[in-house]
Amino acid sequence: MLDLDLSEQIRALRSTFADIRAVVDVDRLTAEISRLSELAEAPDLWDDTANAQKVTSELSHRQAELTTINSIEARLDDLEVLIELANEAGDEDSAKEAEAELLSITAILGELEVQTLLNGEYDSYPAVITIRSGAGGVDAADFAEMLLRMYLRWAEKHNYKVNVLDTSYAEEAGIKSATFEVDAPYAFGTLSVEAGTHRLVRMSPFNSAGKRQTSFAAVEVVPLMPESAAIEIPENDIRVDVFRSSGPGGQSVNTTDSAVRITHIPTGLVVSCQNEKSQIQNRAAAMRVLTSRLLLLQREEENAKKKELAGNITASWGDQMRSYVLAPYQMVKDLRSEYEVNNPSNVFDGDLDGFIAAGIRWRKSAETS
Repeated sequence: MLDLDLSEQIRALRSTFADIRAVVDVDRLTAEISRLSELAEAPDLWDDTANAQKVTSELSHRQAELTTINSIEARLDDLEVLIELANEAGDEDSAKEAEAELLSITAILGELEVQTLLNGEYDSYPAVITIRSGAGGVDAADFAEMLLRMYLRWAEKHNYKVNVLDTSYAEEAGIKSATFEVDAPYAFGTLSVEAGTHRLVRMSPFNSAGKRQTSFAAVEVVPLMPESAAIEIPENDIRVDVFRSSGPGGQSVNTTDSAVRITHIPTGLVVSCQNEKSQIQNRAAAMRVLTSRLLLLQREEENAKKKELAGNITASWGDQMRSYVLAPYQMVKDLRSEYEVNNPSNVFDGDLDGFIAAGIRWRKSAETS
């Protein structure tokens, strides 16, 4: 007979879960799902495609949130039963399964606990992330592409919907810039702590002398505003350029001028989109991103906090928020939260949850101090 006792850990998890459940307000969440379900069942829902997509997306997000809450409660109950059976039968395999389940539930509750800190005005919105290479030449362009892959892998691990809107490839290697959308619950609130200047230190693969090279890349994160928040943009305020989509090395991926670049003349904001097959679709996607950025600027200016959310990121010495060091030692360190790991490979493979959670807690602490 085994003597596996995880009662103290389970008690702590139930206490954390009770706090999370109270903050989430399950009754309110259930009522919101009912309201959205009624809207989704309306026969004329798809007469307005944009509104239909908004309703169905919000419904999917809320249902996923409620499913997670309900499943944790059931898993905690099942875990206690599994421990009891393992002890009575002296089953070591069941005991190991129980310990693994405890770790899994702990990780999920940790993510939900962090999510309860996301109560900003824009936190629940999808996010648009733009990565730009900075100082460092070819290494910086390569680093920007490494960051793009890192965020895409992170989203993939979480089964988040991602739409790459535009990629501008550098001549020798890597990318000049890339813009992509992450459509997930609290995507902006979660990823906004990733905004800033990222620094890479390594032995350059592009330097024949094998010298250590420092390079920089900027990450900008803005909320993707809902269609209902759209503002009017006069046609005279924008310049629209069309061109052919291209891949690495200038390889054509489209034989028509379907890619679109929109320049907002008063502010100088530029948005490109080449992911869709038609010029009309690319223009619509680019206009939505442009509208989101203009709304953000407008609201920040009204609050005298211009660029507070997206930030003014220079991608050079002096303002980096995270360092990725591959030589002479291995380390990734966030310079704000002091969170660090010694396995850069895992980080570049999308293992970002620790950094994001630490960043959100750091930001909350800074706001309340």
